[in-house]
Amino acid sequence: MIHEPLRPARFARLATLALLPLLAACAQTGGVQSAAHAEGLVTVGILAINDFHGALEPPRLSLTVADGKGGTVQVPAGGGAFLASAIDATRARYAHSLTVSAGDLISASQLASSIYLDEPAIGVANRIGLDFNAVGNHEFDRGREELLRMQNGGCAQHTPRQPCAVEPFKGAQFRFLSASTVTESGKTLFPPYMIRTFGSGARKVEVGVIGLTLKETPSLVSPGGIKGLRFEDEADSINALVSELKREGVDAIVVLIHQGGQQGEGGLPDTCAGFTGEIRPILDRLDPLVDVVVSGHTHRSYICEYGQLNPGKPFLLTSAEKSGMMLTDITLEIDPKAGRVVAKRARQVAVQSLPYTGGRGAVSNSAVIPVFAPRADVAAYVKTYTDAAKAFSSRSAGLLAAPASARNLAMLIADAQLAATRSAGAQIAFMNPFGVRAPLTPGTGGALTFGDIYAVQPFNNTLVTQSMTGAELKAVLEQGFDANGPEQALIPSAGFSYVVDKSRPVGQRIVSMMLNGQPVDPNGMVRVTTNSFLAQGGDAFTIFTAQRTAQIGVSDLEALEAWLKGTTPRAVPSEERVREAP
Repeated sequence: MIHEPLRPARFARLATLALLPLLAACAQTGGVQSAAHAEGLVTVGILAINDFHGALEPPRLSLTVADGKGGTVQVPAGGGAFLASAIDATRARYAHSLTVSAGDLISASQLASSIYLDEPAIGVANRIGLDFNAVGNHEFDRGREELLRMQNGGCAQHTPRQPCAVEPFKGAQFRFLSASTVTESGKTLFPPYMIRTFGSGARKVEVGVIGLTLKETPSLVSPGGIKGLRFEDEADSINALVSELKREGVDAIVVLIHQGGQQGEGGLPDTCAGFTGEIRPILDRLDPLVDVVVSGHTHRSYICEYGQLNPGKPFLLTSAEKSGMMLTDITLEIDPKAGRVVAKRARQVAVQSLPYTGGRGAVSNSAVIPVFAPRADVAAYVKTYTDAAKAFSSRSAGLLAAPASARNLAMLIADAQLAATRSAGAQIAFMNPFGVRAPLTPGTGGALTFGDIYAVQPFNNTLVTQSMTGAELKAVLEQGFDANGPEQALIPSAGFSYVVDKSRPVGQRIVSMMLNGQPVDPNGMVRVTTNSFLAQGGDAFTIFTAQRTAQIGVSDLEALEAWLKGTTPRAVPSEERVREAP
């Protein structure tokens, strides 16, 4: 068991917080209440974020909020300095509080964080007073040793990029938690939980915080970086620790888990209506002594009294978007005499930041919710890194005829990768849509910067071209529609198309594959290009790991930049390359 002293809270004289209007009811009703009298209770605030992804600057993304007139308005949100102010203002409401993250604090980050190995993302988290971060799948993107450096600091080099390029790196002042990630020695990679003590004497309470990642992490990161690690069942890991924490005498249990869900069609983000996702089977097995589950991974916002879905599991479930766009303010009322939580409630705080113009036009500030001023010290720290990164981010990287996002952008990337590997005999290239991290919005005359394309593919993958039989190619496409993880149709380059019939049994859903107008021969050989993440079995496409007569090519970014270079803006593909059977 590890006890740590409470970190003194920072206080800021900022505008009064408002709820994200679509979630406003949660401030009054979004919680489990008890009839217990408030006298003698200890209030603890839990300030929760998830999926920050090194968002040093406002990410040019928006939240939908009610306009107070029966409609909605888009507001710009996110960014480290603005999140710091939102956290300060929320923390000021409590005498006792914890600030926590449900994983993916780093990696898949903005360029100014990513090219400096997310050292500045850790620096921002230190400055906002983060206490705990559950290890997410993206924390493992650069491998175990680099993740340990994130915690412990130092300038040892574990990646192609040079660490400590701007300043010495001292590591995280908060604790990573990894209850389900086990090393060769049988111990967890980081502590499985921590305990914080608040108050004293008869008004002393203890809060236990468990942190863990999703069991499917090995299918989401490059296998070489996690060699020797074991990712155990989430519910089993949590339940074993709940018993241990209760024996230690804790009064409240908070779980930080990097797994999540989403609201179904017609569901509101402040209810459990239509709630689905990979996290539900985990939650349905959790010990009911858990009080709060802070989740992430799906980049959604929700506050759910889970007892509405499963009366035997009366915990509060939350998630707060991504990139520092939102903060969940959770209030626990704890009875120290009874040793338990008697009331819990939550609200969402929108982190309104700088206006911007995107592919859908201008997104301006709105007076319906507060606009947070950037906290000066964090803004100055971020500027140090964004200034250092300008030589990378501002240079020209080609021309694009129109904005591209989602499937169309994945097709553009696949076309670029095919062109870059023709010399290796490539006939087809595939892009995994989950690897497309941002849209491409060209500027005047279709101009793109390196910062624009880096935001799309921040992983520094290389291209791998290998030989496969037609039967193997079909089998790997089938893996996008099996029961192993979320559905993901691999997006092919021009000249290749396939048809999916999801009414058929798993393993028999790819009913047609065409290459240059001809059916693909199951017994014939084709040369296929993917990024190195897929080539190592990432996103559960394990058949790619065979790598028969493989040839390593340029990086994915080099391929995309080469494809976009020229005097005429590159057109965005629009044809259907993956079709569903009627």
